Amino acid sequence: MTVEFIGMIGAQHVSEIHAAEGPAVNPAFLREFAQAHEKAGFDRVLIGYGSSSPETTQLAAYAAAHTERLGFLIAHRPGFVAPTLAARTFATADHLTGGRIAVHIITGGNDADQRRDGDYLGKDERYARTDEYLDVLRRVWTAEGPVSHEGAHYRFEDHNAVVRPVQQSGIPLYFGGSSEAALRVGGKHADVYAMWGEPLAQTAEQIAAVRKVAADAGRSEPPRISVSFRPILGATEEQAWERAHHILDRINAARGGLASFTGPKTLNPGQEVANVGSQRLLAAAEAGELHDRALWTPTAAATNAAGNSTALVGTPETVAAALLDYVDIGVTTLLIRGYDPFDDAVEYGRELIPLVRREIARREAAS
Repeated sequence: MTVEFIGMIGAQHVSEIHAAEGPAVNPAFLREFAQAHEKAGFDRVLIGYGSSSPETTQLAAYAAAHTERLGFLIAHRPGFVAPTLAARTFATADHLTGGRIAVHIITGGNDADQRRDGDYLGKDERYARTDEYLDVLRRVWTAEGPVSHEGAHYRFEDHNAVVRPVQQSGIPLYFGGSSEAALRVGGKHADVYAMWGEPLAQTAEQIAAVRKVAADAGRSEPPRISVSFRPILGATEEQAWERAHHILDRINAARGGLASFTGPKTLNPGQEVANVGSQRLLAAAEAGELHDRALWTPTAAATNAAGNSTALVGTPETVAAALLDYVDIGVTTLLIRGYDPFDDAVEYGRELIPLVRREIARREAAS
């Protein structure tokens, strides 16, 4: 089987333990960051969305112009542009990059951040809008001739899409969310369903839930599954754990983290969260600090699970084995990013990704 590795890039150097450096859009850093991921062997990089972050499609276009193979997973919130405009925006980018575009649909779990861009719909209404939005997106990309639509959230007549995706199978849609509404909409539409790094048993339950709603929606093939982690590596187990606790100390000293690629943190430890994915990570942290082979939850607790925040701690061999544990339960995509974003991406390419790929190749040869 093929396992896809996804990293994450932004327009400036920043993380929970690194204050933002330089201008909000630093072209030189963005270029070098993307090139480092390509050299490291990542298949794609996620460009995250936040109400205060630079526009994602333009970042992807710039990074694509300075790389040759690397794919780009553009985070996108439905509701702020018409789906017809989004369809041709992404199709255009797909042509200009030679078919290297994928889109990560994020309906939005933080009401305050939604309102910063003028969206006052409630959560259930947002998911209903996303469902309709994705219906339109697919139709515009695939229909022969003009398309008209009249729904609860969108209405248009005789839209004729001249620009269609260059990828024969269409632009892949990734989808994130852990609520029942998210599962229902993502199970219907997603090519890849994205989850945050929970313990193996809970991840298996989530995978089963996605597959069930996909079957209920009449799909013959369920979405592929992505899981996200923050690997913390060391040459020895002791060094890895020493580094992990040092990172945790820095997050705690910053009262939950300095920032992220999608803008300043808006949640502090102890503040109630409405996002179901964050609630699940906090529940895992409450149940114990260490799960399975190497899953470490204190970093999630310290940041109030504001984003993918559970770590895998150990030597490259330990963390590779932990990633393969998730592959064994049905995961096909591994999204990994570090607390030292640039240096960690380089290290993952040197130490971690080759171990996972070699073991998968060995298994395939043996079978």
